[in-house]
Amino acid sequence: MHKILIVEDEPGMRLGLKDNLEFEGYQVDLAEDGITGLNKILDNKYNLILLDVMLPQLSGFDVCKTVRKKGIITPIILLTAKGEEIDKVLGLELGADDYVTKPFSLRELLARIKAVLRRGEDFPKNSRNENNISIGKLVINFSAYTAFDGEEQIQMSHKEFEILNYLWKNRNNTVSRDELLTEIWGYNEAPTTRTVDNFILKLRQKIETDPNHPQIIVTVHGVGYKLIDLNI
Repeated sequence: MHKILIVEDEPGMRLGLKDNLEFEGYQVDLAEDGITGLNKILDNKYNLILLDVMLPQLSGFDVCKTVRKKGIITPIILLTAKGEEIDKVLGLELGADDYVTKPFSLRELLARIKAVLRRGEDFPKNSRNENNISIGKLVINFSAYTAFDGEEQIQMSHKEFEILNYLWKNRNNTVSRDELLTEIWGYNEAPTTRTVDNFILKLRQKIETDPNHPQIIVTVHGVGYKLIDLNI
């Protein structure tokens, strides 16, 4: 049974989501503010986190940022009443996997939850035969969600692993920004291509010897990116 944490300060929304998700067969835990939510995430294992952006004590953005810095890759769906693109982009850049803008329908939220959980389950299965892979400075294990630079473990978000895995599966071939948005985020209301560029920048900082002159993830101008397999 999938276990979901709901971090939401509005009681009606919090309890309504709990009732509906339990009806769908999920196990649900609750937190009513950012600090309580963060502590529960650090102390427990969840399959998914529904995280409101506007929270007392600690914002959803800060919770998301802290969780990712701790190396926790549990998928996060942001719940936000803000519709501005900058808020959506910021949340995704901080390591969230998806977002739903209030007011939202229960059907939409359930579809997003199922999609995120399904991607999380399918991702390691698709990579099981590729255990330790050298990509630039790093040794990546997609099944275990680990990345090492020598003896040092490098922290990467769930989304960074997904993007890198997709580029690796299509190595030495050009992948467009739109393709990455469709395949990684996987729904119509996708973030902007600028978000993709920012994720690529983060990956280069971890993979490339000289991120300012990338040799592994190269830009194909006007199209997208290509991951070069130097072992061929």
